[in-house]
Amino acid sequence: MTKKVYIAISADILHHGHINLIKKASEYGTLTVGVLTDEAIATYKRLPVLNYEERTFIIRNIEGVDNVISQDTLDYTENLEKIKPDYVVHGDDWKSNDQSQIRSKVIETLEKWGGQLIEIPYTQGVSVDKLNDAVKDTSSMPEVRRAKLKQLLNLKPVVKVMEAHNGLSALVVENAKVVKNDKIESFDAMWLSSLTDSTAKGKPDIELVDMTSRLRTIDEIMEVTTKPIILDGDTGGEIEHFVFNVRTLERIGVSAVIIEDKIGLKKNSLFGTDVEQTQDTIEHFSLKISSGKKALTTDEFMIIARIESLILKQGMDDAIKRAKAYVNAGADGIMIHSREKEPDEIFEFCEKFREFAPDLPLVVVPTSFNKVYEDEFAQRGVNIVIYANHLIRSAYPAMMETAQTILENNRCYEVDEKCLSIKEILTLIPDE
Repeated sequence: MTKKVYIAISADILHHGHINLIKKASEYGTLTVGVLTDEAIATYKRLPVLNYEERTFIIRNIEGVDNVISQDTLDYTENLEKIKPDYVVHGDDWKSNDQSQIRSKVIETLEKWGGQLIEIPYTQGVSVDKLNDAVKDTSSMPEVRRAKLKQLLNLKPVVKVMEAHNGLSALVVENAKVVKNDKIESFDAMWLSSLTDSTAKGKPDIELVDMTSRLRTIDEIMEVTTKPIILDGDTGGEIEHFVFNVRTLERIGVSAVIIEDKIGLKKNSLFGTDVEQTQDTIEHFSLKISSGKKALTTDEFMIIARIESLILKQGMDDAIKRAKAYVNAGADGIMIHSREKEPDEIFEFCEKFREFAPDLPLVVVPTSFNKVYEDEFAQRGVNIVIYANHLIRSAYPAMMETAQTILENNRCYEVDEKCLSIKEILTLIPDE
């Protein structure tokens, strides 16, 4: 009786090592290849360059492949229990990389029916780094990068976004990942906050840092990363200025801008009614949204309206009224903000909002109501969760502690364990 063989592959970047793997796997019996779906790939690395249908077509036409099915997650279990293969074949590189836990689960599952894991020595001479660099160069092009946010919204229940305020913090967002419950967790996009941009420059958050300066920060971040960018646009400024700025942001590859429905001198929303803040009229803010939309040349760039009614204690009815108006004005999404520590009013807004806008992206920034898990937001129809200021808030205490420790000891020996080594600093950013 012919043995059944299974391998899983993303097939987004194919090289001779993959062909070698398929060839050797087919020698053990009838080969079924599980091609990772776009959703599965998006959970652990960048968006795939080729979509699932294109990747499946390629695999079907490789000699030795008998069947092709989808694999919806990094976890093999569902497909293995369906097929019950005699062998699973994989390169031996996953013994020590991010997929080591997945490997262990494959072995455990195969044991149920006496299946066996066969590991092929990793193919030498394959410069995966060069291949990935080539993809990275393509992914950082404005027209490719700009479209990524909408693609992610179609693929993921929640798009998780972390703030970045310079090139180094952006590299943290780009590269941070953890393995948890057989999944690789990472951030999907970057939030360029006016608060953290101003703070990084040692200036108050009152729109003192102008758009020219903010564009330099964007350029600095874009130069070293590939993930989509959402810009904190504050109030958007005068309508005429906003129209010009959205054209610029769209052209350089930013994916979205979020503007808040306030006027006057910028005051951070988390001050709430403790300071004087004035909400814009529905009519004027709607005109700003529609004017910005008319100025765009693509369908990819998003203008998201941020509603301040709950922050300014104007009530739920006002928030919903504004949401309806902004949706009608053409907003590509709604951000609802609150400074309450409990999420009750946010959840209420989500429920009411979904009654009339079932598909429009909904954004939250859980700085205050920070005990809510992402899956709880997803259950209530939230699509984007922004961690708006946490990298800079954690960086300052760490730097201050280091500085004070050196002052206390009159030497730097005591802070060595808290610092990157010189070698790590030198190798942190490649020189080519």
